[in-house]
Amino acid sequence: MSKSITIPIMQAVGMALLHDITEIKPGEFKGVAFKKGHIITESDIPRFLSLGKENIYVLTIAKDEVHENDAAFALAKGLMGQGVEIAGQPREGKINIIAAIDGLLKIDKERLFALNMIGEVMCATLHTNSLVKKGQIVGATRAIPLVLSASVLEDAVKVITNPNGVILVKPLSIPRVGLVITGNEVFSGRIKDAFLPVIEKKITAFGGQIVKTYYCPDDKEVIESRIRELIDLRVNMLITTGGMSVDPDDVTRFAIRNLDIAESHYGTPVLPGAMFMLSYLNKTKLPILSIPACGMYSKITALDIILPRILAGDKIGREDIAEMGHGGLCMQCKECKWPVCPFCK
Repeated sequence: MSKSITIPIMQAVGMALLHDITEIKPGEFKGVAFKKGHIITESDIPRFLSLGKENIYVLTIAKDEVHENDAAFALAKGLMGQGVEIAGQPREGKINIIAAIDGLLKIDKERLFALNMIGEVMCATLHTNSLVKKGQIVGATRAIPLVLSASVLEDAVKVITNPNGVILVKPLSIPRVGLVITGNEVFSGRIKDAFLPVIEKKITAFGGQIVKTYYCPDDKEVIESRIRELIDLRVNMLITTGGMSVDPDDVTRFAIRNLDIAESHYGTPVLPGAMFMLSYLNKTKLPILSIPACGMYSKITALDIILPRILAGDKIGREDIAEMGHGGLCMQCKECKWPVCPFCK
């Protein structure tokens, strides 16, 4: 079992400090020279002596125990999946995990929960499905006591062991979009289209492009025909706008269902965006994202939640959509701060 003792500094190599060692330079500096838990090395001895520390309190660590920094490193290694890395060295039993790439953060919530149920160890993360930038802190883990039982660490590493890791960042594909904008009023020129600039802005934000845009009347056969033409252009995503409500002229979703569709999910528990529809073609699995009218005037809708997940290669089914209801009510803030926001998280 670990214990504290007073020992000459010359004999303390390899032992852990029990408290911070303060250094004072008159008129220049006062601060911590060595932190609590620091493992003393041979090269540290001259500095300790210059600080007048010939004898110090140290901690001896038993064979069945692990120092907090070593435990933190082991936890971090167990937590990390693809697209993340350790930021620097552990300090006071804590280590940060950062995104190694731009992408979509994924958290194995069940394993994270199991780890935090153990006690004496912890990990905190950002929300799963958050868009993150390279270098951004996405999680932090630590051993809470200065010295951790080796059996506790073993249990902790066991519950987070997973080939994919608990914390990972998935890269995003570059969107190549085929766009169909529906509506008699736009097709006829009675009103100016407001959808194209909105969709274009969202797609270019991910470095993508709209390969081709078609304007269609509220005619099921015409819409279906234009979508089929876009499929042949080697796009990796189709987007349709309008025609998603219950009016007689709203026929977009029926045109889509005339295609060879593997699955289609109409309706999301997200406001704005309740009439959003997500479909997948049968053979190619090409996703079709169908946006209701709210996409024109609401800054953030169900599209903004689902689009990054599609780009990260997620296959989104009915359960995934149903889960969005918890947090799926936009607060309509006067100053939108998305994605630093609880919406759909």
